[in-house]
Amino acid sequence: MRTNPFQDAWSFIIGETPDQLSRGEWRWLLVAVFLALLLAGTVIAVRNWREDPEQRTAAHLATCFARMLIGCMWFQGSLWKLPFFTTENGLFFWTKQMVENSAFDWHRALVQDVLLPAFIILDPIVYLAELTFAVSLILGLGVRLTGLLAIVFVVNLWIGLYRHPAEWPWNYVFLAFLMGAFSLHAAGRSLGLDAMLRRRTAWAVTLPAPVQRLIALAT
Repeated sequence: MRTNPFQDAWSFIIGETPDQLSRGEWRWLLVAVFLALLLAGTVIAVRNWREDPEQRTAAHLATCFARMLIGCMWFQGSLWKLPFFTTENGLFFWTKQMVENSAFDWHRALVQDVLLPAFIILDPIVYLAELTFAVSLILGLGVRLTGLLAIVFVVNLWIGLYRHPAEWPWNYVFLAFLMGAFSLHAAGRSLGLDAMLRRRTAWAVTLPAPVQRLIALAT
């Protein structure tokens, strides 16, 4: 049962939310990973602030805060994809809901005939995708690339749950546009690892040209 945003946030930090409690003792590993990411993201932001005067603006600070906050959202949302190799988790329930509530027949058929039969394989892939989005946003690493990938991810949810009576489709529209904005404006360059990598480009000249282009695209 939700109480207020501050108490809920504290419950998540100490591993006391229902999703975390259902993981048993494994929840402490998840808590440790989350806190380590937050600490690393904060350290990276502080180092950027100290090393680069151009980063010391309200716009960069606000972008960094928003990026890390949405990264926390992705991390928290990934928890109900656990445990793996079973249909007893939240992802399976909501994937089935797509069969009943998708906006388009072709998408409904895709979920029913392809995704659900392959769910045991799909589940860890989805979890790793959301964890990747979380790590990217919290650390500010490769945000331009992961932002684009997240749009595809969110659009699938938007289409699949469009007719669900308990869902508000605009939620997914807002999230897709937000991830697109992070990508378009390279939010990782705001007090993130992307900013640090772009300042330290000397090492990149030793890499193959395709890798250099990929790094430039992602950061």
